[in-house]
Amino acid sequence: MKNLGLLREIAIILLIVGGINIGLEGLFNFNLIGAILGVFLSRLFFIVVGVAAGFLIYTKYVKKDLIP
Repeated sequence: MKNLGLLREIAIILLIVGGINIGLEGLFNFNLIGAILGVFLSRLFFIVVGVAAGFLIYTKYVKKDLIP
């Protein structure tokens, strides 16, 4: 259970980077992650961001006792 704190921090960082990228996409029609990583890795990154969001939802609302 000790590694869940680290996983939570990684998930938060992924969500912040993904949120900034979505903001840039909405404001300027510019996909920063796509420009840096390319099409395939960009899609993979957004899948990982989605998994991170699901993980945070799970730890926050389903398993409240895992992470304070």
